[in-house]
Amino acid sequence: MITVIGTGTGAAPPGPEQLTGAELVVGGRRHLDAVRVPEGAERIVLGPLAPALDTIEEYDAKDRAVVVLASGDPGFFGIVRALAERFGAARLEVRPGVSSVAAAFARLGLTWEDAVVVSAHGRDPRTAVNVCRAHPKVAVLTGPGAGPAELGAALARSAPGRALVVASALGDPERERVERVSPADAAARDWGTAVSVVLCLDETRVLGPVRTLAGAGGGDRPAGWALDEGDFAHRDSMITKFEVRALALARLGPRTGDLVWDVGSGSGSVAVECARLGAAVSAVEKAADGVGRVRANALAHGVDVHVVHGTAPDALAELDDPDAVFVGGGGRELPDIVAVCARRARRTVVVAMAALDRVPAVRGALADAGFGCDGVLLQSSRLAPLPGDVTRLAATNPVFLLWGARSPVDTKPVEREGVAQ
Repeated sequence: MITVIGTGTGAAPPGPEQLTGAELVVGGRRHLDAVRVPEGAERIVLGPLAPALDTIEEYDAKDRAVVVLASGDPGFFGIVRALAERFGAARLEVRPGVSSVAAAFARLGLTWEDAVVVSAHGRDPRTAVNVCRAHPKVAVLTGPGAGPAELGAALARSAPGRALVVASALGDPERERVERVSPADAAARDWGTAVSVVLCLDETRVLGPVRTLAGAGGGDRPAGWALDEGDFAHRDSMITKFEVRALALARLGPRTGDLVWDVGSGSGSVAVECARLGAAVSAVEKAADGVGRVRANALAHGVDVHVVHGTAPDALAELDDPDAVFVGGGGRELPDIVAVCARRARRTVVVAMAALDRVPAVRGALADAGFGCDGVLLQSSRLAPLPGDVTRLAATNPVFLLWGARSPVDTKPVEREGVAQ
C-alpha cells in the first residue's frame, strides 16, 4: 500500500505514528526535513518524478510500505494522478491536507465553489492568462516562467483592472504573505520561489449571486447560444443574424482557455457569445458608437470583453495571438484583414460577408496562410405573422460564411517578422 499524506498550508507535519512501518519515504526536501523518518527507512528527495516512481514500484511489488509526502491536497493538481496512473487507485491511501487554493481564498474570506482553477506549472501560461481574462474569480497554480510577474505582464495589456492576490509560503507562520497588487505592479516585481498560488479577481463581479445548481468551476454554462438579435443593442439591424452566428460559433469552437478575436465587432454579438461559452475575447471596432455598444452588450450579458477602438489590421498588432478569429464586414480591405488574422490564428478563422465579389480573395488569403478552406451560402426564411392569423416566410439577406482551419499537427501561428511567438 502507498500512503499519500498532504502537508503544509497550516497543517502540522505528520507525526511519527503516521509514518510507523514505512520502509520508503518520498517527498520534497522541506517535507522530509519536517518529519522523523523511521529508522532504517529509505528516503528519496523528489526531483525528476520517473526515478522516484521506479523505486516506489520496487517497494510496492514486494508489498513493502511506502509513504509519499506532498503539499496540501495531493489529489488536487498533485502527485495522486501520477501514482494512480502507475499503480492504480486501489493501491493508494490518500490523506489530504488543505490545498493552497482553499487556503488562499480562506485568507480573503471568499468562497471558491464558483472559481476556475488552472495550473500553469510546466504548461504554456497562455491558457491560464486567457482564463483570467474571461472569468471573474480564478486561482492559478504557478511555476517557473509562469508566476505573478508573467501573469501580470500579460493581463496588464488586456485586463488591467484585475486584482492579483499573490499568496506565498502559505502555512508558514514566519514567511506567509498574501499581497493584493495590480497586474502592472505584479509584472514589475521579482516574486522569488515561495509563491503558492495567485488569485485573479474581477472585484466588480467576485461576489456574484448564489447559484441554485450545485457545481463548481467558473459559473453556470449558458443553456443555449445563437441568441436572438433582440437580446443585443444594435444599430439599424447591423448585427450578425442568429442563423449565421450559430454556424460561426460551431466553427470557432470557443472554450475556456481560448482567446478569440471578433474583428469588425459591430454590436459585439459574436464576442459576447464567445465570452458566454468561456473564452477570453478581444473585440476590435473602428466606430466610437460601436465600441460603446459592444461594452454595453457585454455588461448586459455579464461577461468581460476586451474592447479595442481601432481599425484593422493595424489595431491587431498589439493583441496576443488568438486561437480563433471571427471577421465581419465586407469592405475592400477585407482580404488584407483576413490575411493578417490567418497568419496569427492558432486554430481557425471564420469570415462572414455579404458581397460575392470578396469570396475569392478571402479564400486565397486563408489558403495562402496554410488553412484548409470551406464555406457555405446561408439563406434563411423566418416565420412572420400576417393579418388574419396566418403566417408567411420572410427571407433574410444571404450571407457567405467561409472558414479556414489549421491541420491538427500545425496549431501554431506563423511567426511575424521580429516577433517570437
